[in-house]
Amino acid sequence: MKKLSLITKIFICLVLGISIGLLCGANNIKFPVKILATFSGLFGNFLSFIIPLIIVGFIVPGIASLGSKSGKGLLITTIVAYLSTLLAGFAAYLIGAGILPKLISGSIALSEEGQTIEPYFTIEIPAIMGVMSALTLAFILGIGLSKIKNSAMLKVVDEFNKIVLMIVTNVLIPLVPIYIGCVFAKLSYSGEIFNTLKSFGIVYILLFSLQLAYILIQYCIAGAIKKENPFKLIKNMIPAYMTAVGTQSSAATIPVTLECVKKNNISEEVLDFVVPLGATIHLAGDTITLVLTSMAVMYMNGQTPTFGMIMPFIFMLGVTMIAAPGVPGGGVMAALGLLESMLGFGAVEKPIMIALHAAQDSFGTATNVTGDGAIAIIVDYIINKRKSNSAQNESNESIIA
Repeated sequence: MKKLSLITKIFICLVLGISIGLLCGANNIKFPVKILATFSGLFGNFLSFIIPLIIVGFIVPGIASLGSKSGKGLLITTIVAYLSTLLAGFAAYLIGAGILPKLISGSIALSEEGQTIEPYFTIEIPAIMGVMSALTLAFILGIGLSKIKNSAMLKVVDEFNKIVLMIVTNVLIPLVPIYIGCVFAKLSYSGEIFNTLKSFGIVYILLFSLQLAYILIQYCIAGAIKKENPFKLIKNMIPAYMTAVGTQSSAATIPVTLECVKKNNISEEVLDFVVPLGATIHLAGDTITLVLTSMAVMYMNGQTPTFGMIMPFIFMLGVTMIAAPGVPGGGVMAALGLLESMLGFGAVEKPIMIALHAAQDSFGTATNVTGDGAIAIIVDYIINKRKSNSAQNESNESIIA
């Protein structure tokens, strides 16, 4: 079981959970589902406790390390990557708002019907702080520590990051498939699960189409700037895309990404910081996924996600997922706090979001990585243009003198 990928484990537990729920529902047997409901309740409470720690543990060292680096190239890359992430999120919202209501009918499969089974007992594990308090603290500490040289506290924060990462890698990720299986057992007990799964299939078709379209949009912009065929630029990035599909990690794909971006004739100095930085802060693929799937879940619950509701969610996603761990599911783990505090997702919606994200994690990561190549082209153009203008100004000054 340890050798299986995360998505394979989730699929197995999903099938088992649905099978147990349907079998118990057909025979009116409650105790197996009540046992599973007890586990999902306990794990869900533990997950809610961990979310603020994940936010602090990931964001503080991420912001501190960005701020400690110098150079206008860093600032330009950060701005371009963040704008790309925002554009991806808003595109996902517009497409989702236009298409999802026509494809998904409001369903109570994610709410009332799935809650007819009560756990045997629950243990409350209150979080030490709220999600917004954790975000505020993370920003204050991250920005503050970036201004202090050789900070002893930064070392403490780095070690805290390692502890949180160990919890995510060794506890949350291994137990998440079981958690998802337990939740789907409750949902399928009522027999309404197949309508929900049908809706998920529709969402994935839309999701993959938008991810590929967004890659094309990025390279059309980069190609126009570089005055080259965008399809040629994309062709050079295919090995990075395929590697990311296999590794599910932007960080693990960096060596291949560097080689691919180099084929698009990007200067070495830009390559050295844009590609590693982009692997950390450019998360267009994950943003498309989280925006579309969260909207789909809301429509299934009979809710209507408005622009005023999703806009701040998109803005915060681009920051919250900074320095998310290079393990499968890291992006959605970092975003769970926002889903809970800004969209009101609870014990049923959060595991469904984890499952939806995990099922496409490879392609979301590949979208992120491939987009890094377009970011590198844009940053290379901006930096070289600035140098050219600076050199021209110096030449003009020398002629005048």
